[in-house]
Amino acid sequence: MARDARWPARFEGHVYPQAIPEPDDIQPGAPAPWSTLPSIARRGLDLGLVEARLLDGHRHVATSPIPDDFSAMVAVGDAARRPITRRSAVLVALFEEHGETHVVLTRRSAHLRQHGGEIALPGGRSDAGETPVTTALRETREEVGIDESLVRVVGWLSPIVTFASGSAIWPIVGLLQHRPHFVTDPSEVERAFTVSLADLLAGDAFLEERWRREQRPGSDEDGYLPIHIYRVPGDLVWGATARVLTELLCVVTGVAWPELNRGWP
Repeated sequence: MARDARWPARFEGHVYPQAIPEPDDIQPGAPAPWSTLPSIARRGLDLGLVEARLLDGHRHVATSPIPDDFSAMVAVGDAARRPITRRSAVLVALFEEHGETHVVLTRRSAHLRQHGGEIALPGGRSDAGETPVTTALRETREEVGIDESLVRVVGWLSPIVTFASGSAIWPIVGLLQHRPHFVTDPSEVERAFTVSLADLLAGDAFLEERWRREQRPGSDEDGYLPIHIYRVPGDLVWGATARVLTELLCVVTGVAWPELNRGWP
């Protein structure tokens, strides 16, 4: 089915410098998982609430170990399962300001061979013998200058596993006592910035599109896969980063995460 000509211009009026895929076959997706929540429930999300919801959602390190059982994970790729040989981790670094929780994001340097210019969480490939926590903290220090001693690791979000390439990404949740001072590595990061969870939960921030691509686990019977996109000031967040943020926002607001049956059970 070709793209419907009545579908409005993508991101009309929203300025963003990065290039994102423009599939020929796009359909409108579902509303935001939190769309039925009143606006008051999307504001005032402080760090205390975030940590409490991580506990409630069984994603807090105090009660729920970081998952490492790949047999229970769903492949993101149409291929037979194979051993995970490439491991990465990202840090979901959160801090509170004026009663609202903010998350640290980066724009990857445009010259990088993979995902150049895209918005990402700080993180990268694990060195031999590193745990996901060690990787996330080290990469965050190297990329944006936040020292490990400033981060209190409290939780995790669902690992993103690609069995076709034998790789996995662990999102680790860490809390900061205050807004960080960034010292970026220009070889990897063009800029570092923050956005509040309240802004991500705002009515016009979230967009789901359904892209028809090669058949993958998680796609529907017609081959469409839901893609989450966030409009943030001056940019767009999509892909794996948007997937992590959607899970975080679902946990924090207490609503069902749409990917639950396509990711970590």
